[in-house]
This record gives sequence, structure tokens and C-alpha cells, in this order.
Amino acid sequence: MTQTIHSASSNAGKVLIPIARASIAQALGKPHAKTKEDFPWLQEKGASFVTLTQNEQLRGCIGTLEAHRPLLIDVKANARAAAFQDPRFSPLSSDELDDTQIEISLLSAMQAIAFANESDALAQLQPGIDGIVLEFGRYRSTFLPQVWEQLPDARLFMAHLKHKAGLSPEFWDEELKLYRYTVSKWREKDITNEVEVLTKYPAT
Repeated sequence: MTQTIHSASSNAGKVLIPIARASIAQALGKPHAKTKEDFPWLQEKGASFVTLTQNEQLRGCIGTLEAHRPLLIDVKANARAAAFQDPRFSPLSSDELDDTQIEISLLSAMQAIAFANESDALAQLQPGIDGIVLEFGRYRSTFLPQVWEQLPDARLFMAHLKHKAGLSPEFWDEELKLYRYTVSKWREKDITNEVEVLTKYPAT
């Protein structure tokens, strides 16, 4: 995440979530609110994940691990991919959109983790803070920091991360690589509640 995007991040969710929703609605041919897309930081390269949920259950999650295109394009593309291209789910239907909540995560740059063995690697993980990327040859997977809420134990977290990559949960090899990153994240319902509070009780 660049410095300009980082400095704008306190209000970024109020900009990015409507953009993500509008991108999905447009793909479905549904009407959508006009979004504000002229902020300079939206044109800077950024890496994002878009997560869709229904009744607090995952409905799709697709993202970008490394910034390689303008954040505006990245969020729009990942929103549509989460809605229609996540292989774990059927494509989102038009009737589902209103019942779907959106969460956006902006990723920091990745940092390599140096370790001597698996126990050393596990000891360095920061539950609730680190997003982790695992790489071994053609195998690759990641968990956002939010996954710690379901897998708070570092060993269990790592086992599931290896399984997601297509490896055995017990697998370990000296050529395995780990990277960490952090995220700034916003949930649509939190943004909506904040807007409703400001509407009911405007600042004086």
C-alpha cells in the first residue's frame, strides 16, 4: 500500500465499498448509485481482497497479493471475481445482491519471514495481525488476518494454510517460503451504520 493510500485509509472504506457494490451491480445489469472515483489515491497501485458474505457466511473472496494496477481497477475486478469467479461458489445471482455484504481489505507490501524450521516459523506468527502467504514450488496459498478469528492457534492456522495450497497439513520442507502482510479493512455494515448515525445525530 503506498503512503498516499495509507494516509487516505481512514475514509477509504466509504469510497471503496460503494465502488465494489456498483461494479457487481453493473455486471448483473442492476441499477446502482453513482460512485466517486476521482480521488488521486485510487489511481495509485494497490492490492486488495474483496470478501462477500451472506448471514455472516462466506459467499466469495478473491484478491490480489501484490500491487500491480491502479487500486480503482483492482477493487472493481476483485469485486466481480468474488461474485462470479470464486470456484467454491456458484456465480452470484441478481436476487442475492441485496442480501450480500461486502468487506474490503487493502494489503501492505509482503515481507519475507526467515526461520530455521516450522516451530521457529510458528513462533514468529502474530495472530490477528499477520496475513500469511505460503509458497512451495507451484503451491501457493494465503490467509487474510481475519482468518485468525476462526483459527486462533498458530499450528492449526498453518495446517489449514498448507491444506489450502494443496499440501498435506503435516508437510514441511526447507524450501517452503512464508511471507507476511497486514491489512486495513472495512465492512459494509459498519460503514452503513456509521452513515446512519451521522444522519440521525449530525455533528454540531
